[in-house]
Amino acid sequence: MAEGNDRFEIPKEMRSMAEASFDQARKAFESFIGSAQQTASSFGGTGEAARASARDISTKAISFAEKNVQASLAYAQQLIHAKDLTEVMRLHTEYVQAQMRALAEQASEMGQAVTKAALDSTKLK
Repeated sequence: MAEGNDRFEIPKEMRSMAEASFDQARKAFESFIGSAQQTASSFGGTGEAARASARDISTKAISFAEKNVQASLAYAQQLIHAKDLTEVMRLHTEYVQAQMRALAEQASEMGQAVTKAALDSTKLK
């Protein structure tokens, strides 16, 4: 097998189009997150404690979604610039491991927020 067979190159034009698409996706996502954060901050409920708990949970969910999408966009951007299959596999392994850690932390934080909200709502009754 000839050396360099595992190398691949994305044509410059295609790479430029992909980068432009990522920039557009990132801008659209940032706009969406801004709107979602405004909505979450005006979240209503039956009482101040309920509203605060709902706002906290909504804010966490939006923050987690933002972090996960940003990580995915960064990963895709790195893949565009990968030089060979070995680098693609390394990037993939690092991305999956980082996302598994992040999701575990996010699930824990969300569980704590939901538990706190449930406890706070029972105190009100």
